Amino acid sequence: MANRHRGEIEAELGGVRRRLVLTLGALAELESAFGADDLVALAERFATGRMAARDLTRVVAAGLRGAGENVTNEEVAAMTAPGGAIGFVAIAAELLAVTFGEPAPAAPPPPPAARGRAGGDENPPPPQDAGCR
Repeated sequence: MANRHRGEIEAELGGVRRRLVLTLGALAELESAFGADDLVALAERFATGRMAARDLTRVVAAGLRGAGENVTNEEVAAMTAPGGAIGFVAIAAELLAVTFGEPAPAAPPPPPAARGRAGGDENPPPPQDAGCR
């Protein structure tokens, strides 16, 4: 079973459930393949969300090799994934997310009563004309 805390994922490729992980060696391979100077440059490149089919092949193949499989980029390019090309996109996106850190969930909006008030008083004063007459 894949351990996301160690950057591992599981995915079905070629009809087989497989483990993928971008080890330091796999990341060095990707730095070289993409001409990135360092991990920050590599992460920034992937953060654009734009990837060619050959990019997906490289990322998925590097993840498989990082997990110990002896596969070439060409063999990975010939594999199928559930959902076709979109399946490969999802696999690469998940692998990159666990490797470079998944985005933190968005903070919930403040409750309606707190919006627009300076200082955030928990108990605002009642309106001036409130009360009994």
